[in-house]
Amino acid sequence: MGMMIDGQWHSKEPVSSTQSDTFQRAQSAFRDWITADGGPGPDGQAAQPAQANRYHLYVSLACPWAHRTLIMRELKGLQKLISVSVVNPIMGDQGWTFEPAEGVVPDPVMDAQFLHQLYAKADPQFTGRITVPVLWDKQRGTILNNESAEIMRIFNSAFDTLGARSLDMAPAELLGEIDQINAHVYDTVNNGVYKAGFARSQAAYDTAVHALFDSLDGLEARLSQQRYLTGTQLTEADWRLFTTLIRFDPVYVGHFKCNLRRLIDYPNLWNYMLELYQMPGVASTVSLDHIKTHYYSSHRHLNPTGIVPAGPVLDLNGPHGRGHLPVQPGPLHIGLQ
Repeated sequence: MGMMIDGQWHSKEPVSSTQSDTFQRAQSAFRDWITADGGPGPDGQAAQPAQANRYHLYVSLACPWAHRTLIMRELKGLQKLISVSVVNPIMGDQGWTFEPAEGVVPDPVMDAQFLHQLYAKADPQFTGRITVPVLWDKQRGTILNNESAEIMRIFNSAFDTLGARSLDMAPAELLGEIDQINAHVYDTVNNGVYKAGFARSQAAYDTAVHALFDSLDGLEARLSQQRYLTGTQLTEADWRLFTTLIRFDPVYVGHFKCNLRRLIDYPNLWNYMLELYQMPGVASTVSLDHIKTHYYSSHRHLNPTGIVPAGPVLDLNGPHGRGHLPVQPGPLHIGLQ
């Protein structure tokens, strides 16, 4: 998939003699924060102040990690405060690019042709994978943060004094439970599909795929009793799970061999996914075309022909039937079933 080494782009990632059969996700490199007044982040991180039109978000509509930041930007009403660019869904020899295609939004900041040019600008000696999302600081001319979980929390609170929607997806009283759920879902589901799809041995695949479906079984049972992952209140934990669920039947079942069951075979998970998809603004962040094109066309070691399958046909606007479960009223629930 390519990577940068000492600031230079390499179209093929070097193969280590100690490479594991189990997929290993690299840690994000840029971890500064944004706060309302520029004071330190929640764990003492260096931070910049929230300002309108200072920050720019780079995403892929195909990538689940980038997708969750795009959803948070939409839900919090940050569209006029934080601009956005969208990369081409196909990742080739240059990694993520801005090559023109339907849905691509070019880079207005540096007029970059490739995302790796932004990483080189931020750190001329950068070594690592070139990933989305990227939150760029236009004033300082550098990457502020490229960790999706942290960007979600930045968007959740940093811009409230600038007119962001009054909506708290990480309330303090639920934060411990949210963090616990996030850790489990990340390991077994969000990253679990990748551990199955990119496994290099039967044993690694078997371990990952059974952990994934054990987790989905548990989530199905949990959501049979309550509306959302923490109970009656919609939180960031739900959106972190959603971006994997919306991709599950179109991509992960076939392309990543996560085929013990389809998502639609889980009635509670399926209907929960439908409810989240149907919340105001969310559908506009979902591009099944970009999702399927990226996975099936970019991972040639898994799909050598690059043929993108026609299906499955999904009815994402059908009734979700979860109205009988209690919910804490909020702006996203107005007018929903």
